[in-house]
Amino acid sequence: MHTAVPEPHSSPAVTPAVTVRSILHLDEIRGARPQVLSGSDRLDRPVRWVHIAETEEVPSLLEGGELILSSGTMFRQSPVRTRDFLTRLDQAGAAGFVIEIVDEAGRPSTIDRDVLTEAVRGLDFPVIVLAARARYVRVTQAAHRLLIGEQLARVERARRVHDVFTDLSLRSADEQLIVDTTAELLGSAVVLEDAAHRVLAFNSAASSPGELLDEWPLPSRQQVTVGVRGRRWGRLVAPFAAADDDHAGEVLERAGQAVTLVRMATQNERDLLQHAADALIHELMGSSDMAEEEARLRARSLGLGPARAYVPIAVRISAPEAVEEGITSLQLREQAVRTELVAAAKHAGATVISGGRRSGMIVGVVGCSGRRVEDTLTALFQRLGEESGERHSAGAGAEADTLLEAGRDLEHAVQVADIVATMSVRDRPFYRFADVRLRGLVSALRDDPRLRAFAESELGTLTDEGASDDLEFLELFLREGGNKSAIAHALGLSRPSVYARVKRVESALGVSLEDAESRTSLHTAVLWFRAQE
Repeated sequence: MHTAVPEPHSSPAVTPAVTVRSILHLDEIRGARPQVLSGSDRLDRPVRWVHIAETEEVPSLLEGGELILSSGTMFRQSPVRTRDFLTRLDQAGAAGFVIEIVDEAGRPSTIDRDVLTEAVRGLDFPVIVLAARARYVRVTQAAHRLLIGEQLARVERARRVHDVFTDLSLRSADEQLIVDTTAELLGSAVVLEDAAHRVLAFNSAASSPGELLDEWPLPSRQQVTVGVRGRRWGRLVAPFAAADDDHAGEVLERAGQAVTLVRMATQNERDLLQHAADALIHELMGSSDMAEEEARLRARSLGLGPARAYVPIAVRISAPEAVEEGITSLQLREQAVRTELVAAAKHAGATVISGGRRSGMIVGVVGCSGRRVEDTLTALFQRLGEESGERHSAGAGAEADTLLEAGRDLEHAVQVADIVATMSVRDRPFYRFADVRLRGLVSALRDDPRLRAFAESELGTLTDEGASDDLEFLELFLREGGNKSAIAHALGLSRPSVYARVKRVESALGVSLEDAESRTSLHTAVLWFRAQE
């Protein structure tokens, strides 16, 4: 069934997502008289990007969410061949397919329409035909403006939400004020409940309190748990928000973090213990004249028991995916890791004292008794990964007979953890300096002016602003040992494109990437450059 394109829906409250439907209503498309041949019920699928394609190999290059534009005659000749292509597009996650059906004179082609009509029979994949020529370059420009505008609006909205809850956290706002602010941002009721569904705070917004609370708890599609991992004590709920309301989910997530921080701030005893542990760790790492007996007494009061050996450790909190992490979320994760370290040490038959080294870096000393130190640390870090559900970067220094000696070696553990964070392949729960090899040596010497001069000379213009793509390509080339097939697969490029990139990098560097000594020098230089980040 051929249909015209219905008007897109929009909401004044939230910037509408870019969809197949909204792109079909661009002037550049509407002027070409679009008609939907199939998939009319899927026109509201989000579009991530728009591509012009004239070959049948396009599906293998897609990542999902792309709208494909074409004027290729190969898609207008055989219903069977075209149907196979459209099926592969759908399986690859494409959002839809738009194709011109005009002859060489620019007139609508009934033959082409018949071929496509037969090809889409029974398909629910969005296929749209254009009865007139469209300037696809202008279409992609207009569509990409929409997409970029949507992304900017989402970023700006996230920034406003972040600023609001950061301000509340800095003002030490209580739970009720956080709930009130959340309800105001959503324009909908919000409830903070404990694990037994008892209401701790609420704001009914436009609803009546009776409607909200008489039958509580209500079924809720938008909710977040509050509390650190392993110690969840309640939920923040927006019972009337739609399940697909991303804005509501984002606001609730930030509000839940703020509530968790408020509750944590009231736990004075634990805060005092952690501050005391931070102070002791700082002294152990510094040039304190503290005696071993005093250090052990203070550490014992903070949970580090008598031990046969002491091992300095460092844990770098794993980086979040896709977006930059806010300070609130990072603080919560640091608190959680310190709590999980204690539980993991207990599981491994050890004790631990930990403190913050810098943002995202936890350091500590493990007291080992009983089994071999290596076995203890392996059990501890394996358990830590299971507890957190994340893969952090863990480093350890040499085992020591005294607590003071272990403390002085904490900086080495930090260096190892930083190095591990740059490694793309890891096969151990923790690493020592001996395990990181050349990368460790480069990291240890990264402030040496001679190494700096060497690395900058080797990399040349690849470290300039705007050359990051070539530097990343060189890094991949070296990591894959120059294997062009592996590089092409990793980047989604053809082998000729890879060879062209190799020649471009060789030209910029003035050396051959086939030369073994050049590769060794460049690999060392790249390791140094990454160690500066």
